[in-house]
Amino acid sequence: MDLKDQLKSLFPEHEEKEVPKQDDANDLIWLQDDPLICKYEKRKGKPITIIEGYTGADKDFKQLAKEIKQMLSVGGSFKNEQIIIQGDFRNRIMAFLQKRGFKTKRVGG
Repeated sequence: MDLKDQLKSLFPEHEEKEVPKQDDANDLIWLQDDPLICKYEKRKGKPITIIEGYTGADKDFKQLAKEIKQMLSVGGSFKNEQIIIQGDFRNRIMAFLQKRGFKTKRVGG
């Protein structure tokens, strides 16, 4: 007896409702022809990764920043049309962006 059957025996009057799937965020973000610049810097002795060069809406770029931060489980921010991620994650970020359909360019070290 699986969990679904157990719940049906506990709540026989409950009817299952189909949950609509949310739209994939990839459909909402505008893809550009120019590559996104992914570079590495050190600020106050700590490594950071900067992504810049997005020409679409700020809302889309902020959504992309949120997804990257959640994927890496790190902090970061969106300032001056740049995504700033704490740590050196250029390879993982570039792989994520390429999987989403963006062209990327690695700059620095």
